[in-house]
Amino acid sequence: MAAPIALVDCNNFYASCERVFQPALRGKPVVVLSNNDGCVIARSNEAKALGIGMGDPWHLNEAKFEKAGVIVRSSNYTLYGDMSARVMRTLSEFSSRLEVYSIDEAFLDLSGFERDLQSHGRELRRTVLQWTGIPVSVGIAPTKLLAKVANRVAKKSPASGGVLSLMSAEAQTSALATLELTDLWGVAARLAKRLNEIGITTPLELRNADARFIRERLGVVGERIVLELQGTPCLRLEQVAPDRKSIVCSRSFGRAVQQRQEMEQAVATYAARAAEKMRRQRLATPALVVFILTNRFKPTDPQYTAQQLVQLPVATADTGRLIRAARWGLSKIWKDGFRYKKAGVMLLDLGPAAQVQPDLFHQPDDDRSRARMAALDALNERFGRDTVCFATSGLKRGWKLRASLISGRYTTKWDELLRV
Repeated sequence: MAAPIALVDCNNFYASCERVFQPALRGKPVVVLSNNDGCVIARSNEAKALGIGMGDPWHLNEAKFEKAGVIVRSSNYTLYGDMSARVMRTLSEFSSRLEVYSIDEAFLDLSGFERDLQSHGRELRRTVLQWTGIPVSVGIAPTKLLAKVANRVAKKSPASGGVLSLMSAEAQTSALATLELTDLWGVAARLAKRLNEIGITTPLELRNADARFIRERLGVVGERIVLELQGTPCLRLEQVAPDRKSIVCSRSFGRAVQQRQEMEQAVATYAARAAEKMRRQRLATPALVVFILTNRFKPTDPQYTAQQLVQLPVATADTGRLIRAARWGLSKIWKDGFRYKKAGVMLLDLGPAAQVQPDLFHQPDDDRSRARMAALDALNERFGRDTVCFATSGLKRGWKLRASLISGRYTTKWDELLRV
């Protein structure tokens, strides 16, 4: 039998993070909005019960939410990221083999705990709640896909207490019988339609299908889904995340940008943020793309979208060099007379910074550059983002994201610590 795998998923993660430091929100409908307070991206169970849907626009529902007593918060990604790190550190106490799958999900290898998986799952759930304040659901199964199924059923079934093991074939059959095809991990509407066309309409029918037949019709991805449903692991735990090949930093503006100077500030800021993320992974980039666009949801405004690829003489992780390249790229695509809604910088073809090769005329980042960037990152990490920044990023930044309902960064800013 395959070793048990647990999927631990934080319940309504963003809303749960808001509740950790604001106990008055518990038991009340809570929603979290997207960038610029645009639409709903997270809901508590109480908000779901009111019929609030993912993607509901805030500006069209403000009066409705207020009447229903819904508490609204702007996205607070600094808080959510730190709380995620705390949850993952707690999970690492329960297994030395852990794959952080997303900001609120992780897979754990539970080899050695086969005798009492339910009790181990309950202890894990209780500990995460006690140490971090975040409620989680735990699904246990012999494959990743079945662990996803177990987690989904555990989350929906109050009788499970938030923990469900599907190590037996009987338990797997019972769980799959309660789901639709599109409830399965990896089966979206398009794939479900193709499955329907060959006579497969339920998860149980998919599990019982011949894997080779599915491969002939749907390729290797479909075959892996069938094998995983049958209890044969096809997706291993990835304990070390592979190096990223690109990094994007892009934001919608809090208001339309019409002046080139403001756009230069935004592009410089995004280049600096992307460079900071890149250096954390000890990578460097030989090229970047700058892009700008107007608001397509305002068809009465003149529309314009453009991007510019900038090849660097040699790969770099120096923020100054990247800002200079990004501003040059912007100069090639900027046009006056438009109301720009969004801009971004994408770093391409990332590779290890220690392996950058010079050419006849250009050298990679030298010791002074690396020391300067290390000091910049250390100061911003200790005292807060943009404590030290390049002047071209601007100071006032009136174009920044709107976040009028944001909560405190209780775990990362000294002046925003919780007061009791």
